[in-house]
Amino acid sequence: MNRPQPEECPEWALNYIKHVQGDLIELLVQQAEIWPEQLESMQELADYAYAPGKWTVKEMAGHVIDTERILVYRLTAFARAEKAALPGFEEDDYVKNARFKERTLQSLGEEFALLRKANLYLFRSLNEQELDRIGSASGRQISVRAILHVLAGHVAHHSQILKERYL
Repeated sequence: MNRPQPEECPEWALNYIKHVQGDLIELLVQQAEIWPEQLESMQELADYAYAPGKWTVKEMAGHVIDTERILVYRLTAFARAEKAALPGFEEDDYVKNARFKERTLQSLGEEFALLRKANLYLFRSLNEQELDRIGSASGRQISVRAILHVLAGHVAHHSQILKERYL
């Protein structure tokens, strides 16, 4: 699958897309195993935040799950040629209201793995025409292809943050 062009997405998306190298679908598959394993290895740090006002490891894991759900909804809507603009979301408010601190890292890792594995059926079914479709979310235009890349890049981004700031 071709990389999205800059005109297919807002500037913020490029910060995630840059993390995607190689075969996109293979990376999405690998993340369903690697991300939960990374979380499992951080059990002792589950409630740790590297600075005041920053998310704990559990909260970050929950944020990744919420973002996966929201972006896949957008991807589905745009692939099906939805014309209505979709709303944005305030990630800090979602985390604040989700009670991720009450969960275990294991349950969050399992949830992500199942969610991603289910989503892969949709991802693999998309044809070029669907991948090229563009919709509006958060007041910005983005293609289905770009959303797929953002999904992979978002997990890669947070995986890197865990390594750099939490370990």
